[in-house]
Amino acid sequence: MTEQGRILEELNDRSREVFRRVVEGYLNTGTPVGSRTLTRSLTEQVSAATVRNVMQDLEFLGLLGSPHASAGRVPTQLGLRLFVDGFLEVGDLDQDDRQSLDQSLDSNSADIQGVLDRVGLALSAATQGASLVLAPKHEAPIQHIDFVPLSADQALVVLVFSDGHVENRIFNPPEGTTPSAMREAANFLNARLAGQTVSSLRHAMAQEIETRRREIDALANSLIENGLAVWDNAGQQTERLIVRGRSHLLSDSAEAEELDRIRMLFDDLERKRDIAEFLELTEAGDGVRIFIGSENKLFSLSGSSLVVSPYMNADRKIVGAVGVIGPTRLNYGRIVPIVDYTAQLVGRMISDRS
Repeated sequence: MTEQGRILEELNDRSREVFRRVVEGYLNTGTPVGSRTLTRSLTEQVSAATVRNVMQDLEFLGLLGSPHASAGRVPTQLGLRLFVDGFLEVGDLDQDDRQSLDQSLDSNSADIQGVLDRVGLALSAATQGASLVLAPKHEAPIQHIDFVPLSADQALVVLVFSDGHVENRIFNPPEGTTPSAMREAANFLNARLAGQTVSSLRHAMAQEIETRRREIDALANSLIENGLAVWDNAGQQTERLIVRGRSHLLSDSAEAEELDRIRMLFDDLERKRDIAEFLELTEAGDGVRIFIGSENKLFSLSGSSLVVSPYMNADRKIVGAVGVIGPTRLNYGRIVPIVDYTAQLVGRMISDRS
């Protein structure tokens, strides 16, 4: 059972009503709610002292807090979470809001970024909050790619697409990756882009790795059959070919050439494996684009709430999200259906155009 569920079980009917009215009063006015105010609105006729005792119990449970010693109570973050999950009554979408959101997508423009920009503006206007629109990752052919190290465990990939779209994605590179390795990977890929998407590049790299693997197997086979070499960790990432005895025992120059060729193929295979891993991390990286009402370090803002809903493409895969950021005193009951409806609209638009 979750913490919220356990706390909810501990509340009797009176405690639930007091809690609900404190939160609703705070969301409506933005000010602490006192016991005398509650006494006049409760369905059960009780004294202000009784209400104060209930509020103290709710404070002990971590659901309410008091900004000042003599002030009323306000919900804590845990209290707001419990209210949203267990007490929130979601209203119907207002017809004016629906019409405004519908009109923001009423366009045959091929510029999806522009459409999402208008959706963000309409969502912001409808909720009086900052809207957040996370765009779907671009799948147009790539014109240029760069890997930029940000820290020891984080890097940025900059994708410039052939249609002029630019996208930044954050990913975690393999441990020990050097800036020079990133530059080499970018140079290698930029020389082979030729109108390919990230997905097609990954497929091409997988084919090249398989080709190198077959070449190594074919060249190494004769050495192994003659007892001159043996595989170690065959088929694994750490595989290697161990040559028996000293290198000068390979008196046949053809065998020596084969060994040099295998050594070069191993180097090439390792490099392609590293680049393939970069591409995999690039495709899975966070391709987040914030269009409207964005600020740096968004989720570290104190006293903020985010109401967010994902949207899906025609294959029912989550490809982005829309949301509203505002103070914790948001009108959740009104904003939740607006965000939900906006996500459905954007999902249909993405599906229709894919």
